[in-house]
Amino acid sequence: MENERFFVTLKAPAHLSAPHSIESSQPLALVPESSRVRRRAVGFDATTLWRITRMAFRYRWRMGLAITATILAAIAQIVIPQLIGSAVDNAHGLLADVQADTGATRSALFQAALLLLATSLFRGLCTLVQNYQGEAVGHLIGYEMRLRYYAKLQRLSFSYHDQIHTGDLMTRGILDIEGTRMWVSTGVLRAILLSVLIGGGAWVLAGIDAELTVVTLGFVPAVGVAAAVVRLKLRTLWYALQEELGVLTRVMEENLGGIRVVRAFASQVFEMARFDIISSRALAVLHKRISVFVTGTTSMTFIYFLAMALVLWIGGERVLEGRITLGDLAAFLTFITILQMPVRQIAWMVNSVARASTCGARLFEIIDLEPEIRDRPGAVALQAQEGVVRFENVSFAYADENGELPVLHGVSFEVRPGQVLGIVGPPGSGKSTIAHLLPRYYDATDGRITIDGQDIRDVTLESLRRMVNVVQQDPFLFTAAIANNVAYGDPWADRSTIRASTQAAQLHNYVAQLPEGYETPVGERGVSLSGGQRQRLAIARGVLPESRVIVFDDSTAAVDAATEQRIREALADVTGTRATIIIAHRLSSLMHADEIVFLEDGRIVEKGTHAELLAKRGRYAALHALQSQASDAELADLDSQGDTS
Repeated sequence: MENERFFVTLKAPAHLSAPHSIESSQPLALVPESSRVRRRAVGFDATTLWRITRMAFRYRWRMGLAITATILAAIAQIVIPQLIGSAVDNAHGLLADVQADTGATRSALFQAALLLLATSLFRGLCTLVQNYQGEAVGHLIGYEMRLRYYAKLQRLSFSYHDQIHTGDLMTRGILDIEGTRMWVSTGVLRAILLSVLIGGGAWVLAGIDAELTVVTLGFVPAVGVAAAVVRLKLRTLWYALQEELGVLTRVMEENLGGIRVVRAFASQVFEMARFDIISSRALAVLHKRISVFVTGTTSMTFIYFLAMALVLWIGGERVLEGRITLGDLAAFLTFITILQMPVRQIAWMVNSVARASTCGARLFEIIDLEPEIRDRPGAVALQAQEGVVRFENVSFAYADENGELPVLHGVSFEVRPGQVLGIVGPPGSGKSTIAHLLPRYYDATDGRITIDGQDIRDVTLESLRRMVNVVQQDPFLFTAAIANNVAYGDPWADRSTIRASTQAAQLHNYVAQLPEGYETPVGERGVSLSGGQRQRLAIARGVLPESRVIVFDDSTAAVDAATEQRIREALADVTGTRATIIIAHRLSSLMHADEIVFLEDGRIVEKGTHAELLAKRGRYAALHALQSQASDAELADLDSQGDTS
């Protein structure tokens, strides 16, 4: 969905002012397509609800206490109308007897009041236990789901993350977990309360007058039907809202991540208008949800008061006929009054069913995924004695919704400890793909990759990635101190080891000048560092662990040539016993390599040392001549600037 485009005529909100018009008839590719174009219908998912309920019952004593308290609270509510009815009959009889002792009348009423108060207090205590334990179990489920969800995200393959946006995953990990955890208190316990309350109340009242009991409880199925209609609408609208909030989260995350680009192009008004469009879509869904909920609640309230009026009318007639007592009528009216709130909460319970069903399904969809790249059955730890890397006729194709996109074709090479292999080629030739295949971010579609003769698909991922370090071109830095970022691959590294790594990456002198030194925070994603400094920090992080193989994926692209030369010289000692692969566009980064391969369209078209490739006068030699001309032109330009100055 994130690759689709939403073509709109964008107009800034009235409250925004801009130095230039935001109105445009051109397609706006940066506004994500509404998720409703791919939204699937979501039915009642009993399997998901049962799965969440089973999770709740793993906390046996808490759920047992919550259910017991719920049942006792419902029984207490059934007893209260009987106590009131008995008190009314006693009071009516005493008042009708003119010769009755006033003191005895007051004593009887006082005892009835105390009994009613005690029952109410007991009911309140049980409700307190029910609510506390229900919420406690819900939060325990949320905690468990959050850990399981986050753990699965750590294991899912790169191919999965290539196809889904981070904002979608964040929405599921926050809003969907909240909707799932509430199922215990708003779904399970509320259903038990209503069942006991309605069933027990019907049994007690039927002993007084069966026909009046039918009238009293007649509004319950009517409310249930209304709630069912509301449920169908709310379920669909809640799923729609989740999808729109996912889009909104993605847009906000991208905006904040690229805030410097936004400011650099003075695009704040553009971004606000873009955000307003997507917010309006979410707001429209919210308005629909509110309308459905309010309409349903209003209709259920009307049905309730209609039922109360019928009970009062029919019951009053029966009191006049002497078929029931005034206290019996009071008990019926009290019971229907007690039922008002629980029955009105049927809509909330139905909403909980819809929300938990939808949210739980979205979470379990991720939790149940099996990573495409995982340990094979019987996988063993990689035993790398030397660290000889071999690509043996390796081919690879990226899979997408349109099929497969071939990237590599029959690539073969070998890198031994202490050797450096350089890989160069035009953009899209498959250079970075080689860096991704070696630590098994993806699996080769044909051929095999071995380290010391062991197929990397037959060893555990943990041992493989301890042996292979990849330094990316665009390094990700955490919002933490410089020392923490450098030591990320080995959190127990001491300060001297960290310093040695930064010295090799030519970053130590810069860090030493900072007021807080290695404890200086780098800001979100390293925003406080320049591009070259971020790359040097990533190099320091990559060479710190004791790996046998290290891959530099154009990791000095943002570093000047002089600094790169110093980095290369400093890394000679660090990488002297490791198999090293350097991927670069700039030939000066790999001219010193023991062997250089030139990739084009996923195939090795040239192979040899720097001198051998120049002698062939092929593609490598042409690229070298082109880059040398550019360097000469830059030097000439600098000389001319010096002469004019």
